[in-house]
Amino acid sequence: MGIIKSKQFSKLPRVLLMGLDSAGKSTLLFRQQQGVVMETSPTVGFNVATIELDKKTSLTVWDVGGQKTMRSHWKYYLEECKVLVFVVDSSDRGRMEEAQKALKKILNDEHLKGVPLMVLANKKDMANSMTIREVSTLLDLDSYIDRVWEVQACSALEGLGLQQAFISIAKLLKKS
Repeated sequence: MGIIKSKQFSKLPRVLLMGLDSAGKSTLLFRQQQGVVMETSPTVGFNVATIELDKKTSLTVWDVGGQKTMRSHWKYYLEECKVLVFVVDSSDRGRMEEAQKALKKILNDEHLKGVPLMVLANKKDMANSMTIREVSTLLDLDSYIDRVWEVQACSALEGLGLQQAFISIAKLLKKS
């Protein structure tokens, strides 16, 4: 994966895909874009992809690396963000506090004031995955009264819930 630059990306509203490392962001993005699971490695920097939902609706999605060393650079991607998609590994309860802190930090940035939030609880295909209610509670989403937010379960590997999630993201984008 690498940096992709194109004039077409600058014309479409920016959707940011963020979350901790190993949440499945790149797998999710490329599964939705190409319809297949691609082998991915930790994202250093970012990936950009255009997802066409139908003939009238396309989204430019920026997938930003989630390693701890990358998170201090997240602020540089926020300026043109129209919808934030925060991906969590719903099978990893041990990292939910870390995810909650990372989410809170970026949502406090002035560039994201009022920007809609979609939380994708990925890895729903795992037997030990949390419910969306558990994810919502552990991320303290009820405290975000200054923005519209949603939580949806999905599985990047199985493709479950991805189309519906991106349709919901497009609806959030139209409302913003």
